[in-house]
Amino acid sequence: MNKTAWVFPGQGSQVLGMGMDLVDLPSSQDKFAQAEEILGWSLTEVCQSDTDEKLSRTLYTQPCLYVIESILADIMREKEKPNLVAGHSLGEYTALYVAGVFEWSVGLRLVKRRAEFMDSAAGGMMAALMNFDPEQLEKVVADTPDVVVANDNSPNQVVISGTPEAVQAVMSQVKAKRAIPLKVSGAFHSPLMATAATEFQEILASVEFQQAFVPVLSNVEPVPSVDADVLKQRLIKQITSPVRWREISLALPANNIERVVEIGPGTVLTGLIKRTCSNLILENVRGVADLPA
Repeated sequence: MNKTAWVFPGQGSQVLGMGMDLVDLPSSQDKFAQAEEILGWSLTEVCQSDTDEKLSRTLYTQPCLYVIESILADIMREKEKPNLVAGHSLGEYTALYVAGVFEWSVGLRLVKRRAEFMDSAAGGMMAALMNFDPEQLEKVVADTPDVVVANDNSPNQVVISGTPEAVQAVMSQVKAKRAIPLKVSGAFHSPLMATAATEFQEILASVEFQQAFVPVLSNVEPVPSVDADVLKQRLIKQITSPVRWREISLALPANNIERVVEIGPGTVLTGLIKRTCSNLILENVRGVADLPA
């Protein structure tokens, strides 16, 4: 049996209609009901809206992704168990739940508060750069105040984050094949999120983490760990620190992983991993149709 990692996508992977094939499954009905009680709004209504305006808002996106990814993972666990887990930004919460670090409802309450803090941190900007000169990008970012590399996704894709003026300044100076402003409300994974991070840290501090029963690769430090305190400290730093996804991808084969399953909507993470490590077996479980028989 191939050693397998499960990875969970974050904000940006959401799509209208996601999770609706799970609603009628007896095993997931309780989770949808619990989610509505904890969140105070209907996840199914948001995911079935006429437009994606509401689903794309941080306040709603993050809880929706956590609920749908965790339900899919629970069904997957009836058939197999991962040897390693990781998640991109918000996806790290699903990874920690799957690793047994906290109970499902505790995770959803954390995600709800995280989404509220991040949604209220308006005024920043993020942009994705594809096929750029790494040395030029490093120099321009170093010379431009109030902007950082927020997501190191793959050798040819990064996301920068900061004030609108600073992000636009970098976009205008760095030659890239594509530069796309992202539809987000704030400068996520940058020092500009410090206030939200401080407020959220108080909530995280009150939650008891358990030792993980499967190693977790964290965004802040892509080294496998099962230690409850280590995983909590990494999560505390996550809101203001960059997502080191390229390094997570490289850590997979370094930890003898041969097969990677992305659980959740879209194929963003398997696409990024393929660009970094071309010889891994990559699979996607986006919904019921992709689940093992």
